[in-house]
Amino acid sequence: MSLLGIDVGTTGCKVVAFSTDGEVQAQASAEYPLNFPRPGWIELDPRIVWRKLTGCIQQVAGKTKRDPITALAISAQGEAFMPVDGDGRPLRNSIITFDSRAEDLASKMGRKIGREEIYRLTGIPLSGMSTLPKIEWIRKYEPEVHAQAKRYLCFQDFVVQKLGLAPSIDYSLAARTMAFDVNINAWSEKMLHLVGLDAEMLAEPVPSGTALGAVNRKAAQKLGLPDNVLVVSGGHDQPCGALGAGVIKRGDAAYAIGTVECITPVFSDRKQDSILLENNLCQYPHVVPGRFLSLLFNFTGGSLLRWYRDTFGGKYEKIVRSALGKPSSLMVLPHFTMTGTPHFDTRSGGVIAGLSLSTRREEITRALLEGVTYEMRLNVEILDSAGIRINKYRAVGGGSQSDIWMKIKASILNKPIETMAVQEAACLGAALLAGMGTGIYRSSSEAVRATVRGLQTYDPDGREARIYDAYFELYKEVYPTLRKTLHELYRLSNKEASS
Repeated sequence: MSLLGIDVGTTGCKVVAFSTDGEVQAQASAEYPLNFPRPGWIELDPRIVWRKLTGCIQQVAGKTKRDPITALAISAQGEAFMPVDGDGRPLRNSIITFDSRAEDLASKMGRKIGREEIYRLTGIPLSGMSTLPKIEWIRKYEPEVHAQAKRYLCFQDFVVQKLGLAPSIDYSLAARTMAFDVNINAWSEKMLHLVGLDAEMLAEPVPSGTALGAVNRKAAQKLGLPDNVLVVSGGHDQPCGALGAGVIKRGDAAYAIGTVECITPVFSDRKQDSILLENNLCQYPHVVPGRFLSLLFNFTGGSLLRWYRDTFGGKYEKIVRSALGKPSSLMVLPHFTMTGTPHFDTRSGGVIAGLSLSTRREEITRALLEGVTYEMRLNVEILDSAGIRINKYRAVGGGSQSDIWMKIKASILNKPIETMAVQEAACLGAALLAGMGTGIYRSSSEAVRATVRGLQTYDPDGREARIYDAYFELYKEVYPTLRKTLHELYRLSNKEASS
């Protein structure tokens, strides 16, 4: 038998079939385009997503005839959602996480009941990234769409419905909407009241790893799946990735190194600490029962290397290999797009400081790799001050395959980093939840022991770590010192663009 892990991301989907001991049996992936109807608006056509996902499932199902799929679960991007009619058809494109149209509406919510109360209920810092303010945007500016909407679905529950089942959403993904009370694991009446929404218009929240029912026959035939494949509730992509990397106990953290960088630390219970709220660090349920996690993220991760490649030429592998072999004397502020935690600043900008006529290309490359990791260390120090300590990182994603970058990260963070045998950790995490839902694994610990394997551990270099400690003290001053200037540059550039 094999277990199917489905990951529905922002720009692409991945489908992987695993054996019960964690070996990849078959896999497929596809990309889909984002739409930018206006500045700051970013949308995704769920019909295209489903079409691409259908193709991937068909490919994988066709390669697993000898070891047929018995169960599946879905890992899904957070915040993105769509209104659907009574037949489950999308009424408009999905509004995704990075879309900024609802920032003012989010601020109004904060003024009505307070940022602290929203955080106490949901564990999510108030921002326009969350789902609820965007639903309010549709209700206010597209009333005809809202009037036709039977439900508002995220991508996990959308796919579950496409498989012929009643839409269900796990606790971790439900929490990303900013409409879920993480204290009682139910939709928050207080939050829904802010936008005049009934809980019946949302999917049913269930724990991760809950058996939901079999894929209906019509959907199974279309997808090439065997009869009676069990659908199990999955999770938000970062918690699924953490499970797939074996990050299930306090003190461990997953480190996803891709287009976006994200550190996902695990802890035992919610922290009543204002430091986390002040720095926009969330607290919400893991896909592992009895565990919470936070997200420390920077939107300028691997995308910074893509910018460098597209602007100055070269290939990723060659660019990274050309990095200087020692700490750089340059300082990069990696705010080349809107920042993630802790700032949530849409008006900052990227900076390369310390350039001179003797600066070489390899110094800039090294500084780019370092700058992204300095930003992550900034988040880690805030987390540490709130009593959440990380002892070891488990790295997944394309960036984890670079020896140079892993060595830099280990020394800047001054902690060991272990790379994992399976890079598609979100798909593996979803597959493990499918296995738990069918009783193949009795617990998350048993699932991890059976399937998750590390590749290599990178320990900090003591000499480089001391150098980085000194540079990091300077790094912490760059953004506060330049923030006013960067905001004014943003204002002037946007004024010029609109004239």
